[in-house]
Amino acid sequence: MRHGSIPGVHGRVRPLTLLGDPVLHAPCAEVTDFGPELARLVEDLFATMYAAQGVGLAANQIGVPLRVFVYDCPDDEDVRHLGHVVNPRLVETDGVVVRGPEGCLSLPGLEAGTERHDHAVVEGRTATGEPVTVHGTGFFARCLQHECDHLEGRVYADRLSGLRRRRLARQVRRASWSGRG
Repeated sequence: MRHGSIPGVHGRVRPLTLLGDPVLHAPCAEVTDFGPELARLVEDLFATMYAAQGVGLAANQIGVPLRVFVYDCPDDEDVRHLGHVVNPRLVETDGVVVRGPEGCLSLPGLEAGTERHDHAVVEGRTATGEPVTVHGTGFFARCLQHECDHLEGRVYADRLSGLRRRRLARQVRRASWSGRG
């Protein structure tokens, strides 16, 4: 991002990829070109995330199988965290495991109690190739783990079991967007 610019203002809102699309269920490729196309992708991710009223968005959620995500997410103290990570690695999760409501722009209108650690650290690069380390606690830690999962080909539904998993599967089948009902 250019210093002082508002992320996404120059981006294009792209269609969201929904649960069931193969791009959501395969690991994403490392970014090797840190040029203008990557900068445009980051802008498009921000524009799409804001249009969908999300707090995070991974590239495969707009059909691009690259290891990139953006976020504009508060933590539990309502401190805003804004940025992006290219080629992220979730290097640390610790603290208390909390089951909290989790949703996803690729499963619109649905959520389920999902267990996540309340502290996470992600290392990666910026769109210009600079190293970046992002520390998250509370809700923001949940966001970081959620977006890293996307880039590994997982959605939060994959973390559910038992009754929660069956209940969410039933809701997915009934959802107007699923094409499964």
